[in-house]
Amino acid sequence: MSLNVGILSIQGDVQENLLSTRDALNELGIDGKVTDVKTPEEISQLDGLIIPGGESTTIGQLSLVNGSMKVLKEKIENGMPVLGICAGMIMLSKTANDRVVGKTDQPLLGILDIKLERNSFGRQPESFESNISMTSIDIPKFNGVFIRAPSISDVGSDIEVISKFNERIVAVKKGNVIATAFHPELTTDISLHKYFVNLVNTSKN
Repeated sequence: MSLNVGILSIQGDVQENLLSTRDALNELGIDGKVTDVKTPEEISQLDGLIIPGGESTTIGQLSLVNGSMKVLKEKIENGMPVLGICAGMIMLSKTANDRVVGKTDQPLLGILDIKLERNSFGRQPESFESNISMTSIDIPKFNGVFIRAPSISDVGSDIEVISKFNERIVAVKKGNVIATAFHPELTTDISLHKYFVNLVNTSKN
C-alpha cells in the first residue's frame, strides 16, 4: 500500500522537508508520495504529516482560518503519525511562552503535555549547530540545526524525552508524535525522516 505523507505548507521549510522525506522513502524502498498540504480535505487523506519550522503564530492562525486545525487534531488523536519541527513542536504543545514577550495567545493543537519556551536559545543571530543524540530511537549522533529554537522545561508523564542539549529538552515523543526543536531537514542526514517514514508505514500496515 502506497503511503501518503504530507508537509503542512502554510509557511516555513516546506521544500526542504519534501526533499528529505522523498529521499527517506527512496532509501527505505517504501512506495509512497510526499505532497504539500493546506486544506482540511488534503489533510484528511494523509497517512502521516510533517509540521515544518517557520513562524508558529502565522502557521497556527492560518490553519485556524481555513479549518485545518480541527481536522489535524482529530487525525493526530486517532493515531496519525506527526513530526513537528521547531514551530511544529510549538503548535503541538499545550502551552507556549516566549522568552522575550512571555505568554502568547497563538492557536495550539494541545497534543503534547509539555511546557515550552519559544526562542529559548535566542533570536536569529544566535542560531547554531551542535551534535546531539537520540539513542532511544536508534540515532546516536545527529547534527542539530537550531534556529530561533524553542526548548522544553517540563514534560507530562506520557512524554518520552529523546534528546537534550545543555540539559534543555530539545526532542520528545508520545506514541506516533515526534517533536524536535532543531531542523533535521537542513542537514544531509535523513535518519530522522527515515525513522518518521517507518513510523507512518508501521501505522498504516
